[in-house]
Amino acid sequence: MKSNYIKAVSVAVIAVIVLSLVPLGKTQGETQDYTASFLLLNRPDGDVTYELNVTVPQVLYQYYTIQNHALYSDSDFAKFVTPYTLKPIADRLWQIYNNTEDFTNGVLMLVHQITYREVVPGKYPVETLVAGNGDCDLFAYIAASILEAGGIPVVLLYYKTQLHMEIGVDLGSAPKEARVSVYSVNVQNVSYYIAECTGSKWRDGWRVGETPIEYQNVSSQVITLENMEQSSVGQVSASLRELDPSTLALQIIPSILLENNNVTISGQILPQTANENVTLQAKINSDSWTTIATVATQADGRFEYNWAPVTGGVIAVQASWQGNRQYNGATSAQTSIIILPIFLVALIVALVLAVVILALVFIKTRRKKPEPAQPSTQPLETAPAPINPA
Repeated sequence: MKSNYIKAVSVAVIAVIVLSLVPLGKTQGETQDYTASFLLLNRPDGDVTYELNVTVPQVLYQYYTIQNHALYSDSDFAKFVTPYTLKPIADRLWQIYNNTEDFTNGVLMLVHQITYREVVPGKYPVETLVAGNGDCDLFAYIAASILEAGGIPVVLLYYKTQLHMEIGVDLGSAPKEARVSVYSVNVQNVSYYIAECTGSKWRDGWRVGETPIEYQNVSSQVITLENMEQSSVGQVSASLRELDPSTLALQIIPSILLENNNVTISGQILPQTANENVTLQAKINSDSWTTIATVATQADGRFEYNWAPVTGGVIAVQASWQGNRQYNGATSAQTSIIILPIFLVALIVALVLAVVILALVFIKTRRKKPEPAQPSTQPLETAPAPINPA
């Protein structure tokens, strides 16, 4: 109890010092706060996008800038994990996700949107959010802070030789959304699934359980978080909104054609959105989807692309776009094209000609049979009766 009291008093003293650093004469509206914005999908490969806005009060930022950033041992990494400060972010994320795996992948989407840049010495999550850039350990601190604030146990994984840091997450069960082999570390008979916090492709970046090949089956130092920060002078604020819906129309002309001929694929994003990349994909018969092209929309949201299919059969085509910071992405309905092979058309034409020729020959060679004589309807003449001699 005494140590907790001392910590509380220390925090209060620091808060007074920080507040004293705020320039006098400024109203609350003039105080400079910092805002960072992130996009989150409702699940990996999801179809609903949310915008998360995080605001860091100036006082809170100044508080962390005067904290001790020195590392005296590897266990000191834990002090940069600040779950209380980032708890509003975790609260907003639980409005989107309903299980620990999706929540963890949402956190990874967030940190994957921060610009990578090597930073020395280490920084607290609030400082990284304000700077808008950081490296592997700074991203790990943010991810671990949000996960711990959301009630999901985390450890830091430090690869000393490689000078790299990841996190391990106690999901409660093996991840189901991983696309490759799943990796984990065992800590006190609990499986902590590895999560890679670096990477710039947030939509299809690393998911929990996945790790780059250079860290697969490589031993790491596990740093538990008993020494993480327990309290602070304040918290960030976070707001969440679902992006507005959009639709994507698709049209193909013609829908039936000979192979090695062009079709025109066109469509439109509504509401009208300019300079957005639309991905066109095709699936031949029952094969998998392949990308045809990526085209940009015009000022009215329309796009057009001329395509020459190289094979025959029934081809399904669809268009999609990922959305932007105002609108959710959309996928069009599938439209089918029938591609007729030239040899098949030639065969059909030959068969039709053969049938026509046979029909003409049959007609010409058919002979008309003579009709049988009909009985006369006129009465027969009778011979005169003989005259008996007198």
